[in-house]
Amino acid sequence: MFGRKTQRNTDSKSDPDSTSPEEAKWVAQAKAGDSAAFARIVEVYQRPIFNLCYRMLGDVAEAEDAAQEAFIRAFLKLHSYDESRKFSSWLFSIASHYCIDKLRKRRMQWISWEELPPWRWLPSDDKPQPEEAMVEVETTQELYGLLNTLPPDYRAAVVLKYWHDMPYEEIAEALDTTVSAIKSRLFRARKMMAEAARQKTEHQLATADIALAEG
Repeated sequence: MFGRKTQRNTDSKSDPDSTSPEEAKWVAQAKAGDSAAFARIVEVYQRPIFNLCYRMLGDVAEAEDAAQEAFIRAFLKLHSYDESRKFSSWLFSIASHYCIDKLRKRRMQWISWEELPPWRWLPSDDKPQPEEAMVEVETTQELYGLLNTLPPDYRAAVVLKYWHDMPYEEIAEALDTTVSAIKSRLFRARKMMAEAARQKTEHQLATADIALAEG
């Protein structure tokens, strides 16, 4: 469930805490024009980047296109990659920003996700505030509906944190912002999701009362 410490998701490629020597070698070779080295990078990160795009966009075809576009952009920007920065965070940043732009361009953001995390609770912080509500979500479809109420920037932070289990520092780096901003987005996202769940529950209760009265 959200709020409980979980083992790091290997899909996020978040471990180790810095670019591995092998990855650094591939990057250096790719910068020098070795297409096979970049193909190796794509092979290693294809699944986690696709998963990120799918969880952001909710459509397999769109996620495949977004992942391909992310790798194309990474290849074109490889010369500007700062080697002091963790490579996976840099790559996730490119994919995240592309998906955020896609979401912002959508007029309708209702999307159908088939894959959602198994947790039944909204996320809580390491030090939850008294006013934060823990709202039980009965089905993954309801959880999706709550996620769908979030702005793209907030959704990106939630996906990176609670699906890919990335630490605040890496999320901030990937989304080109500060740790405090990420914590603020997650806090506000939790409140928005809790409020959306509360309103839905109240609506369901009111509907049930009307049905009973008419019966």
